[in-house]
Amino acid sequence: MTQHVIVEQDTAHPGIQIIRFNRPEKKNAITRAMYRTMTDALIAADGDTTIRATAFLGTEGCFSAGNDLGDFLAAAMGGAMPREIVEFLYAMVRSEKPIVSGVDGLAIGIGTTMHMHCDLTIASARSQFRTPFVDLALVPEAASSLLAPRIMGHQRAFALLAAGEGFSGEEAREAGLVWKVCAPDEVESTTLATAAKLAAKPPEALKIARNLIRGDRDEVIARIDDEARHFFDRLHSAEARAAFEAFLRR
Repeated sequence: MTQHVIVEQDTAHPGIQIIRFNRPEKKNAITRAMYRTMTDALIAADGDTTIRATAFLGTEGCFSAGNDLGDFLAAAMGGAMPREIVEFLYAMVRSEKPIVSGVDGLAIGIGTTMHMHCDLTIASARSQFRTPFVDLALVPEAASSLLAPRIMGHQRAFALLAAGEGFSGEEAREAGLVWKVCAPDEVESTTLATAAKLAAKPPEALKIARNLIRGDRDEVIARIDDEARHFFDRLHSAEARAAFEAFLRR
């Protein structure tokens, strides 16, 4: 069976764990099983002294289209917010190792917001960051309502999270969501080279510096939980049902 998330050590760059989306036929839409794999990998990396950085990658032309709607709705309509998503976000927030991401092409929903928990993100100019939460009668997630205004200011955060405006790779760099923009065929190599530079630094000094820069993690966790409550409530609204029915008819 095809692995929809591949977790591997990069032999060319020792000390780097790669978490790669590998479901291109579904635009790397993320299922609960994929979330579990990624969560386990992040937690394992914290306890593995041979891993000094994690790199997230997608496939050519697509990082991730966000949640697999069928898988997500089947769980949510069963009466509870899918815990796999929340636990993955907790693992990103609590990660003790630097996280780098490389984006080429589509980055939708959590495919956008997860980069707010990454330390450095590299993107191609053709990348498209978008969060259609309100269009689906939902609300922002992944603590993006807290982090995005801090990263990019109110107006850009509102454009991304509430108005549903898409950002190109360069617009995302200007907004502070992305560190560096490069050619599509350079995204992976640049991402891994960046992770390798972090992996080569004194680990304890880097850990302390990173913790100081990232600040209060409990505040971020609390916002994830608050957003999840609103998100789940909205899923059961008549407004959301109508929006999802219209989306699925496309």
